[in-house]
Amino acid sequence: MASLDNDHHHHLHFVLFPLMSPGHVIPMVDMAKLLVQHGTTTTLITTTLMAASIRPTIHRTASAGLPLRLLSVPFPATEVGLPEGCESVETIPSIDLLKNFLLGMELLQQPFERLLGQLEPCPSCIIADKSLPWVAQTARKFQVPRIIFDGMSCFTLLCSRNLHVSRAHESVSESETFVLPGLPDTIEMTRSQLPPAFNPGTFDPQDFRKRVREAEEEAYGTVINSFEELEPRYLEEIQKVKGKRVWCIGPLSLCNKDNLDKAQRGYKASVDEKQCLKWLDTKEPGSVVYACLGSLSRLTVPQLVELGLGLELSKRPFVWVIKRGDKVEEIDKWIEEARFEERTNGRGLLIRGWAPQVLILDHPAVGAFLTHCGWNSTLEGVCAGMPMITWPILAEQFFNEKLVVQVLEIGVSVGAQGVVHLLEDDKFGVVVKSEAVVEAIETVMDGGEKE
Repeated sequence: MASLDNDHHHHLHFVLFPLMSPGHVIPMVDMAKLLVQHGTTTTLITTTLMAASIRPTIHRTASAGLPLRLLSVPFPATEVGLPEGCESVETIPSIDLLKNFLLGMELLQQPFERLLGQLEPCPSCIIADKSLPWVAQTARKFQVPRIIFDGMSCFTLLCSRNLHVSRAHESVSESETFVLPGLPDTIEMTRSQLPPAFNPGTFDPQDFRKRVREAEEEAYGTVINSFEELEPRYLEEIQKVKGKRVWCIGPLSLCNKDNLDKAQRGYKASVDEKQCLKWLDTKEPGSVVYACLGSLSRLTVPQLVELGLGLELSKRPFVWVIKRGDKVEEIDKWIEEARFEERTNGRGLLIRGWAPQVLILDHPAVGAFLTHCGWNSTLEGVCAGMPMITWPILAEQFFNEKLVVQVLEIGVSVGAQGVVHLLEDDKFGVVVKSEAVVEAIETVMDGGEKE
């Protein structure tokens, strides 16, 4: 972020509203911290349960005397037919309820506007996730500029923009490769690897996507969690095709300087970070594989078993993060019955739930990052200088894999072939075998030496 004159900007009041999902909330918390460090007043508004999860992080910043506030609005879960407490994308129990969640997001407009009208000083600017298109109406009503936060890379934005205009994917089959049009590099993909906007699953909210695009067109500008040196040609091209202001303000995770901020980036870790670091301290430099497939991935149990077996067969030390979700009891049953932790005792560390990822990636013992290629994780891997083993699963993650493997040449693919649509994972079974995991690990680790 460019340097600001604090005296000149102390009167500015930014209001931030993220989409209710860890991958969207966490970078906006980091953005809020950066804004107050540069002399502005900043208020972050989210739903009640999401606010509770990030309150310790916000409190640490506010306790340092910086003008950062956290306010919440109630999410109308039961009102729209969702289970009580279902306030974020990763807690939606089934594909049938996605439309209910979108309706709940719409109903946040009035409580958000009530809060906005009570704020002192008056807001100077609203920065909202692009998936909250109704904020465009709110910004017009309050006569303040609105900036979109887009949680994707410039590479992904350009790929998506060009596909939307060209419709090049519509003339090929699911498995047929085609060249993505209008890119600085020659990138080939299949239709099955494209995000849901171009390769929809059971649920296809076309009207919602149309509203998002329309709201994007009238925004004052867009902020992106990336940096120019990483993808300069793609930033230049997306600025051209958008014809609007686009600012790269990342990597946002670098605002976390001490171990506590790194360990509790957004959420509190499910493991004692000191014990985790102590375990890593016992390993040789560059020898550990860190495997984490994100907060939204819901792989089948057989697929998770293949990942576990691949980590074991690699003969490398590893940290394996297993997301707490609807299949945790089944995978725990396999781990127990297969005596997996006994077989890998001393070599494997399992974290069930939220991991202190930035802290782990920064540790010298870690030599490779097996990642789902979510954009936050990809950037965190880049910041740590970490070679990546790429296993894209959903959304735009195959775009990010192409950036990592083909453009930046800092990763190796496990060979995943297509998008697993959100909440439709049971249709896909096993797509990557343990042998492919081992092969990718061996290729990246290169004898365990970290470049």
